Amino acid sequence: MSFQNPVFIPGPTNMPEALRKAVDMPTLDHRSPLFGQILHPALAGVKKVLKSESAEIFVFPSTGTGGWETAISNTLSAGDKVLAARNGMFSHRWIDMCQRHGLDVQLVETPWGEGLPADRYEEILTADTAHEIKAVLATHNETATGVKSDIAAVRRALDAAGHPALLFVDGVSSIASMDFRMDEWGVDIAVTGSQKGFMLPPGLAIVGVSPRAMQAVETATLPRTFFDIKDMANGYANNAYPYTPSVGLLNGLNMACGMLLDEGLENVFARHHRIAEGVRAAVRAWGLELCAVSPDVYSDSVSAIRTPAGFDANKFVSLAAEKYGVAFGTGLGAVAGKVFRIGHLGSLTDVMALSGLATAEMVMADLGLNIQLGSGVAAAQDYYRGTQANSTKAAA
Repeated sequence: MSFQNPVFIPGPTNMPEALRKAVDMPTLDHRSPLFGQILHPALAGVKKVLKSESAEIFVFPSTGTGGWETAISNTLSAGDKVLAARNGMFSHRWIDMCQRHGLDVQLVETPWGEGLPADRYEEILTADTAHEIKAVLATHNETATGVKSDIAAVRRALDAAGHPALLFVDGVSSIASMDFRMDEWGVDIAVTGSQKGFMLPPGLAIVGVSPRAMQAVETATLPRTFFDIKDMANGYANNAYPYTPSVGLLNGLNMACGMLLDEGLENVFARHHRIAEGVRAAVRAWGLELCAVSPDVYSDSVSAIRTPAGFDANKFVSLAAEKYGVAFGTGLGAVAGKVFRIGHLGSLTDVMALSGLATAEMVMADLGLNIQLGSGVAAAQDYYRGTQANSTKAAA
């Protein structure tokens, strides 16, 4: 693997040099007032990225998985019922975590490649007249399959059923890359991490909590210590953490939010969509198909590309790394060996994307697939030449 080349995995993503420098900072006393000058602007920046006026923001030294645990352990009690659809590896892992915590998961099995079944959610919630379901889990962007789900539709399902369940959303590979509207969509807990749209190294679980969810904290009885948001809130009030924080990463988060907001969130989303459309044009030119079943669920942060039947897609990922020093994503779970993934999120430009597409073509040709060199690159070039790049600030 070469450090000279950009990565095309769906996280961790490429880092702008300015953020690498922001994370690499001298040691400071995290119990001094100086730490508060890093902490509170970072929290305020995340709140803006989530498009929320009312959420409380909590940032833990962890990853998105820690964010999932924060959501359930702070608001639920053993035996509580939650509703969730399994349509990919990451929805599966959150469901598994709930079951390990002693929660009763009402599961909606959904084909991998499809989005969340909001209509089925509405049926189940409407039938739950006793309101036994306490929370609905929704994966906004299923990283394993390159599938985006309609969170607004899930909220409409809850409202149509007149159901009071909390709405928890995994936005790990969508927030700061794709449009996310916490308040407008009625999201009660939004979970993300530092290593994707925020363009930082792994190490921060970022959680937005609505006032309704904060109320649920008062009666929840699942055990929590490290991820206790009440302890964290008490720490914030004193410009501190209940334990040692990741000061450098928080400094980077503060700067990352500034970069995203300076570019303009709508420009950030448009940039991701534009780059993703170029990748999708290349896939069509190759004669291949996406794992995502239809354009309405295409992800703008990652594309999972199906390889021909009988071909082991893991060979593609291995050869790309060994021969060309370029990282692509492997298939996971039910699509392991059947897809390779191109991450197109975070600090990325169309020029960088073209280098990944060119590498992908060389690898497929090397492995004997019927790919004409330059076909996908040309299709992406045609698309990029005919569209306008709004900004390149976040990829600087």
